[in-house]
Amino acid sequence: MTLSITDPAFLFPGISLLFLAFTNRYLTLATVIRQLNILVDEHQDPNRERQISNLYLRISLIKYMQAFGIVSFLCCLLSMFLLIIQKQTLGEGFFITSLGFMFLSLVLSLIEVLKSGQTLKIELSRTHPE
Repeated sequence: MTLSITDPAFLFPGISLLFLAFTNRYLTLATVIRQLNILVDEHQDPNRERQISNLYLRISLIKYMQAFGIVSFLCCLLSMFLLIIQKQTLGEGFFITSLGFMFLSLVLSLIEVLKSGQTLKIELSRTHPE
């Protein structure tokens, strides 16, 4: 496989969009958690405590999604630099590593999306128990 300098550059727009999506999810969850914390202090409700626990897990997942995305981006940049200085094998290795970290970030994103459904089910169970 021969990698050119433009190949790793194709990941840049995708990585940027993922960071934007991850950051928006994080900020939204932070707002929800703050609101739920106020409600838990006012009224002890096991349902809300379960929601906060689930949200805490989702925040942790987003943190790791972002971390793996950042490492992916750094590996992609390093890959481009290595290709510029004619280190083809190392450049290819870092590009493959970049893809691996992006894969991990996306898997964590999938898990977080699935957990978001659980959070909604917890809220719905408060008003419509199964």
